[in-house]
Amino acid sequence: MPSNESLPLFPLHTVLLPGAPLGLRVFERRYLDLVAECGRASKGFGICLILEGEEVGAPAKPAAYGVEAVIEDFGSDRNGLLTLQVRGQRRFRVSRTRIRDNGLLVGDVAWCDDAGSTPLQPQHAAMATLLRELLDRVGDAHPDLGHAGANLRQLEDASWVGWRLAELLPLSDEQRLALLQEDDPHRRLDLLLGWMDEEEADDADA
Repeated sequence: MPSNESLPLFPLHTVLLPGAPLGLRVFERRYLDLVAECGRASKGFGICLILEGEEVGAPAKPAAYGVEAVIEDFGSDRNGLLTLQVRGQRRFRVSRTRIRDNGLLVGDVAWCDDAGSTPLQPQHAAMATLLRELLDRVGDAHPDLGHAGANLRQLEDASWVGWRLAELLPLSDEQRLALLQEDDPHRRLDLLLGWMDEEEADDADA
């Protein structure tokens, strides 16, 4: 296990996935400080699902697993509040947290060992086909994903297929968190396949 690194945390009632975009509005002083700090250091910050508490006010209890958020763009809304467009990068596990004087939660994190491209296994070939169909349907609504035709190589990568399905399918936050906790990309696809089978069974019984 690599040595821990200090990472400012932004707990939310949502799960950020590797490679996925997320829009944020920032108005609390602690998070304005976070954005300024990340800008000066050219680093990201961590987003974790809130297990207890709220997004504003007292520091919330975050899940032990989260994803590094890298700022891609920023601006302001019509009320003058700072807006951020971030994208998920590396997964991490939090071993300990502390609270700064300004209320910002900081975690000691270890980065998860995510291998590079992992070939899709034959039993998951249908999931790549499903993803390609989903990409064709949402291409205009999700231009950052690109048209499926431009992602043929990625559609052979088990990790990429799993994260994009997790992004596009109607999963619960708890299910997405379970995927974050799984290191094996093939096991993540097994989980997704099992949930899809359960959903089909529920629909058939309805």
